[in-house]
Amino acid sequence: MNKTEFTNNIKEVSYDVGFDLIGITSPNTNNFTSNIFFQEWLDRGNHASMKWLDNKKEERKNIFKYFPGVKSVLSFGLNYYSGDNASNNNYKISNYAWGDDYHIVVKQKLYEVLSFIKSYNENINYRVCVDTSPIMEKNWAQKAGLGWIGKHTNLINRKKGSWFFLGEILIDINLSYDEPFIDDLCGTCVKCIEACPTEALSPYLLDSNKCLSYLTIEHRGKIHEDYSDKLEGWIYGCDICQEVCPWNITFSELSNEKSFYKKKEIQSMKDSDWEKIDKEQYRKIFKKSAVKRTKYEGLIRNIKLNKK
Repeated sequence: MNKTEFTNNIKEVSYDVGFDLIGITSPNTNNFTSNIFFQEWLDRGNHASMKWLDNKKEERKNIFKYFPGVKSVLSFGLNYYSGDNASNNNYKISNYAWGDDYHIVVKQKLYEVLSFIKSYNENINYRVCVDTSPIMEKNWAQKAGLGWIGKHTNLINRKKGSWFFLGEILIDINLSYDEPFIDDLCGTCVKCIEACPTEALSPYLLDSNKCLSYLTIEHRGKIHEDYSDKLEGWIYGCDICQEVCPWNITFSELSNEKSFYKKKEIQSMKDSDWEKIDKEQYRKIFKKSAVKRTKYEGLIRNIKLNKK
């Protein structure tokens, strides 16, 4: 089997296991501009308390420092959109966290693809990445042709919008590479910037210190009063910039991955239930959920701030 056939077969298997997007790029592409932007972002403190972004910055800037033998970067997209947040309740959870933890779901699918690759070459070296690995996921996805990084800093695919998770497989064999996505199709649109209640966004730049998603998930302790009265019902994450994006309004489709849909336990929760949730209920409801990230104390803090 030649390189082109093998690459096409990998893509076919990727779609078969449920991925919506797949692109492949060389690790040798020039990252100079994105590396400068990333370093300046760190220097300004836009990463807030997320110190791991700074601690592993050299690996993020240079993929060979993370995986010296890499020859191909496979970038995958998995749609997680399972409907809008409309309900009779005040409290809202980001769409991506309604169902099972995406780290587990995406990684399982990546290993299914990897299993196919290894069936042809069991001696390959590899890395499987889902969110927590020190690589610039969105940049590699753009280089692999999946889309462009929008003004809300999420990757946008022109046929799917931005409601998808990214995952990667790095391998030490050469495959056929896709063309990078070089167009910026945001144009003059600034809907995401105008809609952000805390003004966390400027074009292509997110200040995590102001971002509701950061504040309700990663931030520990008290939320500054400049932002605590602007949560607009969000108790875990925030989808505002994606909800107003014309590419999502026009092209978003419901996910085929049923494990991403709202759990029955969450669906049945009323505002009064959220306000009375105890640690045991929290552990039971969010046992396999990304919501564990904010911890029980963080969720209670967010509920109380929205209640006042």
